[in-house]
Amino acid sequence: MFGIFDSGIGGLTVVKELFRVLPNYKILYFGDTAHAPYGTKGKETIIKYAIENTEFLIKKGAKIIIIACNTASAVATETLRKKFSVPIFEVINPAAKRAVKVTQNNKIGIIGTRTTIESRIYEKLIKRINPKIQIFSYACPLLVSLVEEGWFKKPETKRIVKRYLYPLKIKQIDTLILGCTHYPLIKDLIQIKIGRRVRLVDSGEEVVKEVQKYLKENSGIERSLKKSQNHEFYFSDLNPRIREISSRWLKRSVKPKVAKI
Repeated sequence: MFGIFDSGIGGLTVVKELFRVLPNYKILYFGDTAHAPYGTKGKETIIKYAIENTEFLIKKGAKIIIIACNTASAVATETLRKKFSVPIFEVINPAAKRAVKVTQNNKIGIIGTRTTIESRIYEKLIKRINPKIQIFSYACPLLVSLVEEGWFKKPETKRIVKRYLYPLKIKQIDTLILGCTHYPLIKDLIQIKIGRRVRLVDSGEEVVKEVQKYLKENSGIERSLKKSQNHEFYFSDLNPRIREISSRWLKRSVKPKVAKI
């Protein structure tokens, strides 16, 4: 069983990709909506939440953990890998490698929460692969809240996205990393505002490719994973919008439960 956690509903974009690429495996999802967004919180607080989330998923039977949150991936991955023995995947490395591979003009933009952007983790990874690449990062602190509210098509959201992306657009980037798993929920809007010629890199899509490759190379672990369509979705705080957005995005009925951590 895959165990996936995020600060809220954004990690469902990773779940959707798992449904498409690895449809036979059971998924256990936890969204820490009571503490969202993570991107405005301090490092130690995020690490604390990430440890609690991972413990919850493992106790429920997860054999592989996917950190479907760029902020937690940026600051908590190393701690989690030292503390837990199960395979742990994060969304930053796969996206960074993909962006380097697809850029044609060596100008890559990154959008994410303040914590992710301030960590400069994407810059470090990209420069390690190719020091010649120019990187332009921009924090977009309002987008997670807008997505959590379900304001996908509101005029306010369109104006805010346009304003956030303008500094990157004038830099003539040809590749943009969506450095938050909430952002694919407004991917079409982001594509329109940044321009059709810019290649979007979805960190959720890229981490699923890494998991798929890992399973092919580790048949013993693959055989230990539970095969089932009886997926479970837990949240630390529930509101009616979570059920509506989850079901609409995943194109199936989702019956979220409250998790007690």
